[in-house]
Amino acid sequence: MSITEKILCTKSHEFLLEDGANFIIGLTDYAIEQLGDIVFVELPEVGAEFSKGETFATIESVKAASEIYMPISGKIVEVNEEITDAPEILNEDCYEKGWLVKIEKTGADAELADLLEYADYKEDLE
Repeated sequence: MSITEKILCTKSHEFLLEDGANFIIGLTDYAIEQLGDIVFVELPEVGAEFSKGETFATIESVKAASEIYMPISGKIVEVNEEITDAPEILNEDCYEKGWLVKIEKTGADAELADLLEYADYKEDLE
């Protein structure tokens, strides 16, 4: 099963992947394509808590700077330090190696209802 069959996506191009008790959050392949070459990523500190829809990270490419929004409420349990040192990893592999943060969900399950399966997300883009 490919990773895109397991992820949920937001209309603002973040993805969410269940990982045991936690969730992995990153940017979709479409978002990365639109941004172009990534040159800088600013991630939050471990322990920071965010509500659904809040800005939790910033990403800069040769084209633009963008805010990244939390798809569900959660507490940061891990950040991908590798991409702060080598942001180009996002361009190479946004799902496996280029994830942004791992969170412990703090909100209600109902928050997941707004998210789209990858196939529906791709359809929405057309």
